Amino acid sequence: MRQAPVSNQGVQLRRRKFQPVLMLLLLAVLAVFGLAACGGDDDSSTSGNEQQPSSDQPGKGKPAVTLGTKDFTEEFVLGELYTQALEAKGFKVNLKKNIGSTEIIDKALTSGQIDGYPEYLGVSVAVVARKDIVPKSDTQTYDLAKSFYEKRGQTISQQTPFFDVDAIATTKDFAQKNGLKTVADLKKLDSFTVGARPEFKDRFQGLKGMRSEYGLTNAKFKQLALGIQYQALDSGDVDSANVFSTDAQLASGKYTVLEDPKGVFGYQHVAMVMDSKKNDALGPDFFGTIDAVSKLLTNDAMISMNKAVAIDKQDEADVAKKFLQANNLL
Repeated sequence: MRQAPVSNQGVQLRRRKFQPVLMLLLLAVLAVFGLAACGGDDDSSTSGNEQQPSSDQPGKGKPAVTLGTKDFTEEFVLGELYTQALEAKGFKVNLKKNIGSTEIIDKALTSGQIDGYPEYLGVSVAVVARKDIVPKSDTQTYDLAKSFYEKRGQTISQQTPFFDVDAIATTKDFAQKNGLKTVADLKKLDSFTVGARPEFKDRFQGLKGMRSEYGLTNAKFKQLALGIQYQALDSGDVDSANVFSTDAQLASGKYTVLEDPKGVFGYQHVAMVMDSKKNDALGPDFFGTIDAVSKLLTNDAMISMNKAVAIDKQDEADVAKKFLQANNLL
């Protein structure tokens, strides 16, 4: 059935009615495409992720950071623990291991070769700040270290539960034969040798403090490379040696660690020392990640990891990775 012809006036009226509807439809289509485009940027654009990091990758887009470690097993383990945890949060970390003793690595920090490193706070007070005092607590030690570093333009993280203090050890046989239980008992000997790394000789938390606080003028110093002190004890090359209280070798039961009743060797909890400007640039999640690792580091945990590396000859990176995975930090 044919339709009746439509007048020009009717066509124009219909066009005017249809145009607003067409505009609404067009706007709706454009809105849909706009939302899709935004969603695509969030999901697939790498540059977008760097500018607006997700909550589990707060380090994305932050400046690269260079961390260092000193020259012994426990520091290697600590360096790997912190580095791997930070990288899991998106931070870009360059780890420089085995830089050297406190005197050497502190120069690397102040000269800008590194941005930070894990330090033993009693050492910070006695060696870096050069304060010949015996702090009364770990809290006082932390506060003294923090105040010193802040004046130099540096800052420190929270300290670890574990502490690794310098100590004097002998073989169990030598201690029993001479009735040695404390560092003070060494004064009963006509003379004795103490083996240690070179810097121990002039440190207050070392032979200097032993002589000053315990009157051990009968001590003869013998320089040893770090790591061979237990061999030197076993062979009788030295009567006593400077060791660390979390050394894996002490678990063997072959050695006696002499008590330090006067606290010459201090409180040696660990904190990350960082350049303040770099720490500010990295944001609060940097130290937040450091602290999340640190709070898990008990004495038992560190002795176990030290043993895995020093005695069982496992790679420190693998040991650190297993620990972090077990604690849901990787």
